[in-house]
Amino acid sequence: MGLMNVKKKTVFFLMSLLGILAILAGSVSARDIILSEESNACLDCHAKRGIIKRFQNSESIEAYVDIDKFKSSAHNLLTCADCHNDFSEGKHPKTRFKSKEQYKIRSSLVCRKCHIDEQIKERSIHARLLTEEKEGKLHICTNCHGAHEIMPLTGEKNFTNEEHYCLKCHGNGLNMTLRNGEKLSLKIDASLLKHSVHKKLSCQDCHFGFSDAQHPKRNFSGIREFSIASADMCRRCHFDKYTKSMEGIHYAQLNQGNLKAPVCTDCHGSHSISHASKERIFTTKRCQRCHAKIYDIYAKSVHGNALLNEHNQDVPICVDCHTAHTIEEPHTLNYREKIPEMCSNCHANNAIVGKYGLSTSVVKTYLSDFHGITLGFYKQQKESLSKSARPIAVCIDCHGIHNINKATGPDSATVKANLAKRCRKCHKDATENFPDAWISHYESSYSKAPMVYIVNLMYNVFIPFLIAGLILQILLHIWRYAVNR
Repeated sequence: MGLMNVKKKTVFFLMSLLGILAILAGSVSARDIILSEESNACLDCHAKRGIIKRFQNSESIEAYVDIDKFKSSAHNLLTCADCHNDFSEGKHPKTRFKSKEQYKIRSSLVCRKCHIDEQIKERSIHARLLTEEKEGKLHICTNCHGAHEIMPLTGEKNFTNEEHYCLKCHGNGLNMTLRNGEKLSLKIDASLLKHSVHKKLSCQDCHFGFSDAQHPKRNFSGIREFSIASADMCRRCHFDKYTKSMEGIHYAQLNQGNLKAPVCTDCHGSHSISHASKERIFTTKRCQRCHAKIYDIYAKSVHGNALLNEHNQDVPICVDCHTAHTIEEPHTLNYREKIPEMCSNCHANNAIVGKYGLSTSVVKTYLSDFHGITLGFYKQQKESLSKSARPIAVCIDCHGIHNINKATGPDSATVKANLAKRCRKCHKDATENFPDAWISHYESSYSKAPMVYIVNLMYNVFIPFLIAGLILQILLHIWRYAVNR
C-alpha cells in the first residue's frame, strides 16, 4: 500500500509539473515552440498527407499530424514516444487492429498513465463517465479532447468563447441513453449555430446550470419528455409568446396528456432556429409533420401551388390564418366569424392582390350583400342579446378551406358544381343554376351584368329625384299653410 501511495504521489507531482510547464508554454507563441529531435524525426513523415492506416474491417485512418496545432496543444512539450511508447526512430512495429474503434480504445488507454482517476473525477462530467466506465461502458478520451491538438480545459483564456469550450465534446458524436432505451444524439453542428437567430447567445443562456465545472446528470424517460422539458426554457426570453401559446389548442392538447402536441422546439427548432417570417416554405413544412393530409390538400390549391412551385411569398400560409401561437379551435363559431376578416388581410390590400390583376372589391361586395350584412347583424345580436348566432355563409363555404382553386378557367365547372352543393346547405331547393342568380364578387357594369347595372343606375337617379320631390312637396305644404293663416 505504501508503494502504491508513493507511485500515485510521483505521478501527481509529474502531472503538476507538466501543468506548470504547459502554463508557461502558453505565454509563448506556438511558432516559438521548439520540438524535440525525436518529434521532428517523426514529423518528417507524419506531417505529410497520405499515410493511411488500414484495419481488418476495411476502415482506415490517416496518420497525419498538423504541426501548428500540435505546437499549440497542451502536449507540445511531450515527445511522440511519451504517448506512442512502442515507437521510436529506430523502432516502428506493425500493429494490427480489427477496427478503428478498437484502435481508438487502445490509444485512449495511454491517457490514463498520466491522468489518474483522482484528477479526472474532480470535474462532475468526468466523475459520471468514470462511474459508467465501472459499469462496463467505455468512453474514449480522444472523441472529446482530440489526439494531437488537445487544448487545456482549465481557464476560459484557452478558448475563444463558451461555445468553443462546449463544442470540444458536443461537436463529436455523443449520445445519451434514456430510461426507455432511446438514444438521444448530443452532437451539435457548429455551422447551424452560426446561422441561427440565437448565434449571439452563449450555451449557458439556454442550458443554465451547466458550465465547465458543473455538468449535472439529467434523467428523462424518453426523447419526447426531453423535448418538452427543453422547450420550457424558451419562456425565459419569449414570455409573451409563451403565454399566447398557453391559450392555444396545442397547449390544451398537451395538458390533456397528448405528448405528441407540438411545443416550441418542434416548430422553431433548437440550435438551428431561423427567422420564421423569412422562411415561409420552411414554416409550412413544419406543420406538415403533424398535419400531413391537410398539407397535401393545401399543396394542390391555388395558394399552395404558388408558394411551393412558384416561391410566391405573398400567398397565405398556415400561420397567417391559424396564427403562430394563439392557435384556436377552427371548428368553433367564433373562429368562423373571423374568416372574412382573415381573407381581407390580403384580398382588401391592393398592394398585394393588385400585382395579380385581382380586385379588392371582393371583400366590399361580400360585406354589402345579403350574406355579409346578415353576418354583421348576427354578430351584433350575439353581443347584445347573448344569443348564439347561426352559421352564415362565409368565404370558405364557397371557395373551400385548404383546397381553394380558381373560380375561372379549366376548373370553373367543378367550382360551380361544388358551389351548388354548398348553397343547398341553406337553400334546400337550389338548382344547378342557382349560383348564377348571384353576380359573385363583381361590381356590376355595362359589360358585366348589364341589367343589374341599368337597374342600379335607374335607382341612383330615381331615388334622389324622389327624395328631392318629397322634400319640395313638404316645403310647399308648409308655405301654403303659412299663407292661408
